[in-house]
Amino acid sequence: MKKQNKSDKPEKAKNKENEDYLDSLKRLKAEFENYQKRVEKESTENSKFKSEDLILKLLNLKDNFERSLEHGKDDEFGKGIKMILEQFEGILKDENVKVVDVEGKEFDASRHEAVGFVKGKKNLVLEEVEKGYELFEKVIRPSKVKIGQGE
Repeated sequence: MKKQNKSDKPEKAKNKENEDYLDSLKRLKAEFENYQKRVEKESTENSKFKSEDLILKLLNLKDNFERSLEHGKDDEFGKGIKMILEQFEGILKDENVKVVDVEGKEFDASRHEAVGFVKGKKNLVLEEVEKGYELFEKVIRPSKVKIGQGE
């Protein structure tokens, strides 16, 4: 009598096992491709926003330049500050930093920080206390605003 070897599976069972292995391999390949795409996307996002912390620090410096212009005179010193501020704004523009548009807009908690209320149309931004900024459409510093409390 001939002994049956474990590897002597019927042909149908071998084909089913091979199909299962092939399906597993295809799923693994798809998962790996998705992983690669996700890592590439995260890398791109990280490189876009790597300068965010530095930009936030520089925005405080920009605010101080703007305040000095508000209280300064139109002398040579004031003109120098204005030139520095224009250069600063050019650099921020090159880095895709934009001012958040606020006045006359409906209050939006994702873009604005309410710091007070004034008489006027309810939930309408009526005064900007401090500018807000976006980096690639992401708000990195919300605008500090006063909103209408209603008539």
